[in-house]
Amino acid sequence: MRRMLSKPEFGAVAGAVLVFLFFGFAAQGSGMFNADGVLNWVTVSSQLMILAVGAALLMIAGEFDLSIGSMIGFAGMMIAIPTIYFGLPVWASVVITFIGALAIGFLNGLIVIRTGLPSFIVTLAFLFILRGLTIALSIMFANRTIVGGMVEAAEGTFVGWLFGGKIGAPVFEFLAAQEIIGRFPNGQPTVSGIPMVVVWAAIIAILASIVLSRTHWGNWIFASGGDAKAARNVGVPVNAVKIAMFMLTAFCATVYAACQVFEFGSAAADRGLLKEFEAIIAAVIGGCLLTGGYGSVLGACLGALIFGVVQIGILFTGINNDWFRVFLGVMLLIAVLFNNFVRRRVTGER
Repeated sequence: MRRMLSKPEFGAVAGAVLVFLFFGFAAQGSGMFNADGVLNWVTVSSQLMILAVGAALLMIAGEFDLSIGSMIGFAGMMIAIPTIYFGLPVWASVVITFIGALAIGFLNGLIVIRTGLPSFIVTLAFLFILRGLTIALSIMFANRTIVGGMVEAAEGTFVGWLFGGKIGAPVFEFLAAQEIIGRFPNGQPTVSGIPMVVVWAAIIAILASIVLSRTHWGNWIFASGGDAKAARNVGVPVNAVKIAMFMLTAFCATVYAACQVFEFGSAAADRGLLKEFEAIIAAVIGGCLLTGGYGSVLGACLGALIFGVVQIGILFTGINNDWFRVFLGVMLLIAVLFNNFVRRRVTGER
């Protein structure tokens, strides 16, 4: 029992089981667990999972990034504006955006390391800087805060499919033919494919899990967040690790932004609003300690899954959506209390 409790994802596993049991009864017969219903909450969970994995690794390294949400809006606009108003190829806009996002992540980490300021303050400043730049640039070039036309610009391109396409269409056609899943009146399957945002979430989660649990970089991340001074004394490149984790969160935010731009065919200045807090909440529900040095990728993924199931499940049960934020706050408080209890049990503190 002690070893089970020491697992960072233990609380998230228990929470996920309880959430599924609740909605299994409360949403019975509503279609929440039909093929299209499952795809709905899996997609919402995957979107947050992309952000939560990056946030979790950064928190394990002992830092926070509050600029994730603003980076989503900024990156989306940086993909759309050069493509629509300057005629740049879509792939070039995407590449430039990723390079720019990684540079901003590097700058965030560098300022934190060089100045010794809390990452909370530094990234809070970038939250406002990036959101302000997004609005100012969109007004300057488009005279509006929404830039459309990305569907036509990305049509037939590999990049458009990579972030906004779907896979597995023949599989779902076969399932519909076997009457395993339903069809619309026009004969199309209720699920036409798995969105690429789900694929991106799976790839990022698997790679991050391998790095954290099976490489020396994973050991460095834990050591940097657990005791940075002791880690430096044994040769861990703490500064490089922390900067790399800031770059990772910027990368994840840009993947999220690209998926939204190519899915909806537009960029909006208000995209990503409050996503930084949702990512941190998912990581904390998944077992990450606010003090660093403890957590897991699996836990962050389960935290995002709980988030997505509750957000969509509330709609299927007919409960007023206003209660979603209440539930999220309660889950965060319970997770923090549970994680603190586990830490005290494992370390022997009183």
